[in-house]
Amino acid sequence: MKCPYCSATESKVIDSRPTEDGEKIRRRRECLVCARRFTTYEIVETVPIIVVKKDGSRQEFDRQKLLGGLLRACEKRPVSYQMLETAVDNIEQSLRSSFEQEVTSVHIGELAMRELKKVDEVAYVRFASVYREFRDIDSFMNELRQLMEQRQEH
Repeated sequence: MKCPYCSATESKVIDSRPTEDGEKIRRRRECLVCARRFTTYEIVETVPIIVVKKDGSRQEFDRQKLLGGLLRACEKRPVSYQMLETAVDNIEQSLRSSFEQEVTSVHIGELAMRELKKVDEVAYVRFASVYREFRDIDSFMNELRQLMEQRQEH
């Protein structure tokens, strides 16, 4: 680690602890040349997840875009922002734990619907109506029937 004061490359770690969110390690270092102290942060390097869209194009997974879609589905519903953050965390964790570098937007949509179904059924139906591109009232009603049957089973 290069010293920000004298540019020496030799330093020693004085203190090491995780940050509050547990995502990084904060290290206090002392330069062995000028004896000044500085802080560094260590994070895990993650491989980006590539989303393969329906048209075959590829783009990097965007957590904010997913959160935005869930927020739209939950508009005027009794769903907290924290609940949606947790849902997005669950989806992202599922994607990362699969160790696949490329995932389809269809798979992400299915994961999103599964999470929304746990949070709010109306939001789930809203999301499904856009995601599944219901062409007519019959396909919409079929989805509602399935939801009602699943509800009666539980």
